[in-house]
This record gives sequence, C-alpha cells and structure tokens, in this order.
Amino acid sequence: MSHLSPDPFIAVLGANGVGLGQRRWFASQGFVAERSQAVATALQALRNLLGEQPRRRNELRVLLSADYCRFCLLPWSDVISSPAELQGYARACFEAHYGQSLEGWRICLSPEASGRARVAAAVPEALLQGLEQVSVESRLRLRAVQPYLMGAYNRFAARFGQGDFLFVLAEPQRSLVLLARQGGWQQLRTQSGSDGDTSLQALIARECQLQGGQPLAIFVHAPGRAQSRPQLDGVELCELTPPVEPGQDVLNVMARVVA
Repeated sequence: MSHLSPDPFIAVLGANGVGLGQRRWFASQGFVAERSQAVATALQALRNLLGEQPRRRNELRVLLSADYCRFCLLPWSDVISSPAELQGYARACFEAHYGQSLEGWRICLSPEASGRARVAAAVPEALLQGLEQVSVESRLRLRAVQPYLMGAYNRFAARFGQGDFLFVLAEPQRSLVLLARQGGWQQLRTQSGSDGDTSLQALIARECQLQGGQPLAIFVHAPGRAQSRPQLDGVELCELTPPVEPGQDVLNVMARVVA
C-alpha cells in the first residue's frame, strides 16, 4: 500500500504568480519580477504556499506557463540513431531558432511516430533544480514538471480528430500556435501579446493566410478568458467542464487541466 496521497498537490507557475491546489484550490500568490529574477521569485512564492499546508508525505505536480519555456518544432531526421544524438540535434535546432546558446536548459520531446516532427520544449535547469529542492524541503516527491501547452493539448486532443487543425493556446500574455497536417506537426509558433478577442482574431487570420486559405479546423483554449468567453468567428473553444465558477483566477483554471 502506498503512503502517498492519491491526490497530489498541483502547482501552476504563471507569468505573474504561482498557485497551489489539490482537490480544492488553496491560494495564489502574485508577484512582479524582472525576467532575470522570475524563476527565483516563483520558487519562493511556491515555497511560501507549500509552507501554509500540513507537512505530510505527498506528491507534487507542476505546470509551467509559456513564460518559463522555449518551444520549437523538431523536423524528422533519418540520420539520428541514438537518444544522445537526438538531444544534440534538438539543441542545435533550438540554438538555430533562437540565435543563442541553450546552455543551462533541459530539453524534452514529444513522442511521435517514425517520420514525424516532434514538439520540443526547453526548461531552465535552475527552475527544475529549484523545484526539486522545494519539494525536498516540503517533504514532497516531485511527480512531474510539464509545460502547460502539453497538459492542455493532452486534455483536449480527443476533440481534434484526424484532420488538419490549428490549436491556439492563448495564455494571458503569450499565445502558442500548433499546426497539424496529414497526421503530423507542421508548425509551432509563439507570440507575446494579449488574449483579447482582437489580438486572437488577428493571430488566427494571419495563420490561416500563411496556409494559403486551405481548410483548417481551429481550436482555441484561453484559460484567462474562462469568465469572459472569446467571441471568435469560425473557432471551436476548448473549455473545461464543469464550467468555471465566478472568481476563479487563471492559475486555478490552468490547474484544472490536469486535475
């Protein structure tokens, strides 16, 4: 019999705050920090929130907003023959995409069938090591650290079907766009900006124009708009059920993706 609770703590690290819940939502702690201090500030906020909970053996699952991650699409390569070569190839793709070294970042890759492109995410080692340390201090086992993009995609993937589609994850300050064609990933983009209707409609129109008007099913998940639903033409909203209750903040909504 496991001594761990069947209900792990769920922490969400957002651009301007950290939230913590379990079966119920405990609290969020907001902060203002320069980009260079965001990781340290978020870790301290998480430490504070965990310190308010009874200390008992349990697990911790962490969701990271796009502000803590880098993303790129990793094209298939026939010459890759080992995990080490795959990691080196992924690092080279990231450095070519961002124009800077990826030293101090850890890369994780989506599992895909042979011949298919992979979604690659990079997370700062300092953040991952800090989460391990906070977990130890709080007598927790760190069960998983996952970009919110992955959690949201997994939650709604059954809706997308087998056809071509555009999935827009509109976090409050940054949007990510995943394009799938013929059963594989074709494009991954990130864009800073608002999750308001005007910004989202412009983003979607631009992506559709880049595809030359080819038919696409378009899906949008906007966790910060749960109480003011986006009004967008030709779009299917990916919303959580049961509906979000009045007063739930965006970190609480994000936690429900994996709850």
